[in-house]
Amino acid sequence: MSSTSSFQPGHARSETSLFHGLSSAEVTRLEEACVEAKSRAHCPYSHFRVGASLLLTSGAIIQGANVENAAYPVGTCAERVAIATAVVQGAKKGDFRALAVATNISPPASPCGMCRQFIREFCDLDMPVLMYDVAGKVVVMTLEQLLPMSFGPDKLLSAEQIRNGVVREEGYGATAGS
Repeated sequence: MSSTSSFQPGHARSETSLFHGLSSAEVTRLEEACVEAKSRAHCPYSHFRVGASLLLTSGAIIQGANVENAAYPVGTCAERVAIATAVVQGAKKGDFRALAVATNISPPASPCGMCRQFIREFCDLDMPVLMYDVAGKVVVMTLEQLLPMSFGPDKLLSAEQIRNGVVREEGYGATAGS
């Protein structure tokens, strides 16, 4: 099976879910939660509704919706709302199993670049991102597929490494020094 999958509700949902370590019930819960969250989006300017849902290792689902502002740069994307809500509720890196996003367009929209980087801060690169279109069709990709050669917390030196004069060569994990 390819690592990018698409299906319509009621079709081979179990194949995609099993490929990404999710049960069919978890995929259904994620889809329903992101579609519900989309209905609560505050988007009076763009009219572009986005809902997101996160599945945590605890089994909890956290929702988010885009929230626009008359001062456009102040708005917040659904994915970042959901992740920030989870963090405020105590979630940490390693607690996120899957992210689903729903929009009112076809084909489905993927998270924007800013959201991809924000997701990278808290989620593992192999985490599936399910992207639903207006008709319920979905494309599933991992975070690593959405953000190849990403920059994340693992690329930074620890305070101890900095004190000991460790340096990274080319920024991709090779270290030199004491």
